[in-house]
Amino acid sequence: MAKKLFRSQKDKMLGGVCAGLAAYLDIDTSLVRLIFIALSLLTALLPMILFYIIAWIIVPAEPLEQPTPKTD
Repeated sequence: MAKKLFRSQKDKMLGGVCAGLAAYLDIDTSLVRLIFIALSLLTALLPMILFYIIAWIIVPAEPLEQPTPKTD
């Protein structure tokens, strides 16, 4: 099964973009958030905010898992 990028619904602070990217790359969410903040401060704040907002719009939300019905 191919990996897909989704916004996280469980581990989100704003839109779940960083948490979804961390899950896709299989790394710690805090590390992705720190890298995002560092890039924001080193480059320019406005382009990174625009990138986050665009990613928030484009990247689909993680599908909620449906409970499986019990069969007796």
